[in-house]
Amino acid sequence: MILPTDIPTRDQIDRLLEHRAPSSVSLYLPTDPASTGEPERIELKTLSAQASSQMRDAAVGARVVRQFEDEISYLLDDEGFWRYQARSVAMFAASQWLITFRLPNRLLGQVEVSDRFYLRPLLRTLTFPQVAFVLALAQGSVRVIAVTPDLDPEEIRVDDLPSNVAAAVRKSSISDRAPVRRLQGSEGQKVRMRQYARRVDRALRPLLNGLEVPLILSATEPMDSIYRSVNTYPHLLAEGISGNPETVSDADLAATSRAVLAQLYATQLRDIRQLYGQRSAEGRALADVAEVARAATFGAVDTLLVDIDAALPGVVDDQTGAVTFAAQASGDVHDVTTRSRDAPG
Repeated sequence: MILPTDIPTRDQIDRLLEHRAPSSVSLYLPTDPASTGEPERIELKTLSAQASSQMRDAAVGARVVRQFEDEISYLLDDEGFWRYQARSVAMFAASQWLITFRLPNRLLGQVEVSDRFYLRPLLRTLTFPQVAFVLALAQGSVRVIAVTPDLDPEEIRVDDLPSNVAAAVRKSSISDRAPVRRLQGSEGQKVRMRQYARRVDRALRPLLNGLEVPLILSATEPMDSIYRSVNTYPHLLAEGISGNPETVSDADLAATSRAVLAQLYATQLRDIRQLYGQRSAEGRALADVAEVARAATFGAVDTLLVDIDAALPGVVDDQTGAVTFAAQASGDVHDVTTRSRDAPG
């Protein structure tokens, strides 16, 4: 089955990063897509009780605590929400509102209460989601397969997706060599295939609209290059899956696509390391946490690399960027420094 996910966009992340309010609550809850939702609701009650306790310890007003508990109660009663889950759910609550994101990655259950949201666990999902669509495209068939980290692949029903080239151009066959205007011979077949590719691209737009999920093409030539020439989805990967997709099972396509994703992520990391080396030689890279925090405060950080499993308790002054380290959790310095964006490289 396909995981029902709500991976946040950069704009949504920016909104959360910029939020400042006393008693902002961040909750991360592991979920099971095959569960009835009852075990997850029990765990959420436990985590939300911890959040309420932290809020009271911080001398937050009873009204604010009650508003938070009301929002959690509304969510606990939402049967539709618990019926469709992925591997984790991230929840962010402030005064009189609560937003959630269903995530394909399994995250540890945790709760943080601070004057800002705790977002670093989201970085793994945003950086390496391990989710993709495979477009298995041949002249005689087309199918779209959803690939997730640890579930079986699932073919997705797409409205208005043509079944093959001939159906797309309303012909019984595209092998007819009788001249019809200029559509004849092998050149005419390529024209028909291009029309088919455009129909496929149009049919995929509602499915892919607003997503940033990689699309991996499985096709042979000339169908591969023809589709790429008319594709409008910006996240179609340059590396595809070779071979005739009609002879390959969904499971094999999924296995190959995961290897494609692994290579994509490895290439991204290699490029980042090379860029860091180049910027270091130019005196434009920092490694000291205090220096990075100060630079991020003034919008001078373009890319930040952190150990996603390590916490660095402390706070960063919003005005000066000065870091005050703490012996125990009172905020996370790594999390704060992700606020910088749109800075020169």
